[in-house]
Amino acid sequence: MIQTLLNVVFVLIAIAMIVLILLQRGAGAQAGSGFGSGASATVFGARGSANFLSSATKWLAAAFFGISLFMAWQSGQVAKNVPKKADLGVMSDLPAAAPAGKATPAPAPLPAASTALPVSAPTTPIIAPAPTAAPAPAKAGEAAPAPAGNSKGG
Repeated sequence: MIQTLLNVVFVLIAIAMIVLILLQRGAGAQAGSGFGSGASATVFGARGSANFLSSATKWLAAAFFGISLFMAWQSGQVAKNVPKKADLGVMSDLPAAAPAGKATPAPAPLPAASTALPVSAPTTPIIAPAPTAAPAPAKAGEAAPAPAGNSKGG
């Protein structure tokens, strides 16, 4: 429950910081002039928006770093509480390996192979066609081979 609440507050603080940073005036840019320079001075007080925006950004940044550090510490504490023997998934169903001093039992012998063919097997063997040899490509500076006697050249 607390983790979900912290995540929501964390995202809201990040969005508020982005907005406040984009509203501040840069060293030579007039980023806040889109809202009117005279209007921003009256909205944020007589001293203008610079003090309010920088102060709000400072406190939001402190809260952002504080929540970040707390969530990192909390995830480290949760990781310490993981059980020693983790679930191995598919391999967890296999028996444990035998100790080095004990011999492992021999596997059961396989049943004898039957010499009779199954009913669905074909009676004639399937033979793949022989690969055909392609003529070697002409090297640079050599003439192309002439077509065969009955060939029309194409």
